[in-house]
Amino acid sequence: MAQMNMVSALNRALDEALGTDDRVVLLGQDIGKDEGVFRVTAGLLASYGDRRVVDTPLAEAGIVGAAIGMALYGLVPVAEIQFSGFFYQAFHQVEQHLSRFRNRTRGRFGMQIVVRMPYGGGIRAVEHHSESREAFFTHCPGLKVVIPSGPRCARALLLESIRCPDPVIFFEPTSLYRLFKEEVPEEAEYLPLGKAQVTRAGTDVTLISYGAMMRAALEAADDLAEEHGISAEVVDLLSVFPLDTETVVQSVAKTGRAVLVHEGARNCGIGAEVVARLVEKAFWNLEAPVARVTGYDVHFPYFARERAFLPSAARVVHAARTVLAE
Repeated sequence: MAQMNMVSALNRALDEALGTDDRVVLLGQDIGKDEGVFRVTAGLLASYGDRRVVDTPLAEAGIVGAAIGMALYGLVPVAEIQFSGFFYQAFHQVEQHLSRFRNRTRGRFGMQIVVRMPYGGGIRAVEHHSESREAFFTHCPGLKVVIPSGPRCARALLLESIRCPDPVIFFEPTSLYRLFKEEVPEEAEYLPLGKAQVTRAGTDVTLISYGAMMRAALEAADDLAEEHGISAEVVDLLSVFPLDTETVVQSVAKTGRAVLVHEGARNCGIGAEVVARLVEKAFWNLEAPVARVTGYDVHFPYFARERAFLPSAARVVHAARTVLAE
């Protein structure tokens, strides 16, 4: 198996989708000639031509609106928004049209569309480039919201998202694009949407996360084991909508304690929803209140304060030890 970073794994998935399904079309700003701001679409214009890999104007509403029209006529568009912070210019297309067409037409028309976009902090970017607003999209019925945490699952989730008959918002953690490599098999893999994974087994506390913050959760699990003799189970949500309640509940029923980790805002974030479901489904299994380690309810800070804003392994360790002391 080849060693790949997330950029290469996503590129492979797009190449495989274009090569196996003539309906698949990529569109977005600078994705063709310039091969994307992070080079995720490198080489695809040369391989498939400008009718399959389409450079668009700088107009997010136009990109998503064009993708909706393509899907209505039987194509499978994969649209790229250069950074998630620019997506608000197209949010009306998503909420008012993309998420509603299947319901609006009573099932006659689906929306087989993937909207890809990098998100999150950790790269010392300027304003509008580092926010984590994934919770916005979980309030739109009809969408799926997917967030990979590594190269292998990124490729498998993107391939599954492209063949999904419903629209998928596919967030790509910017800080993970080239952070590390994993073995990615030659044959195509598909991961089911809406299904979490237990990436590390444990018995004392459950750490629940997704995307880039899985790095902090896994590092914290190592620190808890090595320095404190605490066995932490780690759950990677992979999809934040639909949310895999069953896997989370099963893990917390075993450990009795839970810590949620995400870089998005604390107020009404993904962690708040997970806590609510644990209270509904696993209340009698909980030995302590559920803790949340999140970003703060402020605008994402500039360079000097970025690291202090993002959840760290140390913060996760402290939260885990606190719930274990209850």
